Amino acid sequence: MRTRVFRSGNSQAVRIPVELQLPPGVKEVEIEAMPGGDLLIRPALRRLTGLADSFSAMGALGWFPDGQRPDAGEELERDWGTWGAAKAGNGEPG
Repeated sequence: MRTRVFRSGNSQAVRIPVELQLPPGVKEVEIEAMPGGDLLIRPALRRLTGLADSFSAMGALGWFPDGQRPDAGEELERDWGTWGAAKAGNGEPG
């Protein structure tokens, strides 16, 4: 299938015919030069950039106690002794 090559600002662009269009929602592509001069165009892989911001937003929505997440390296303590003693006494967790 043939298509046009044209200028878009300072870049060279290729018109992708409707028969070869990328899936809906694809906003970025990766282009790789192959041996022999061919170009391979594929949807870009999703990166995990912004993941820390997403977790921070969870704290603001009340996902963490008092709206704050624990400090890095801080372990949450649990009183497993009370739970185990209650279970041994009557078969039910405390």
